[in-house]
Amino acid sequence: MGAVVSCIQSCLRTIGRTIMAIINGIGGVIMAIVNGIVSFLDIIVGCLTCNRAGGRRHRTHGATTTGRSRGFGRRRHVGTTSTI
Repeated sequence: MGAVVSCIQSCLRTIGRTIMAIINGIGGVIMAIVNGIVSFLDIIVGCLTCNRAGGRRHRTHGATTTGRSRGFGRRRHVGTTSTI
């Protein structure tokens, strides 16, 4: 009698796990669709506002008059071995 109950329990457990996997799959598809719609609307709003909305500001820290920031570009050292 215990073997029959154990078999029924495992069958019901398998059915429950299958239903939960289907529900998780449907939830994942719905989340992907919603995220796609939100991204699309973000692109449209960004285009209409010239990407000025949302608080994303591009700041240049330490930029020189030539447009290059400190630490980048070609460095020229005085007194290297090539002058010897």
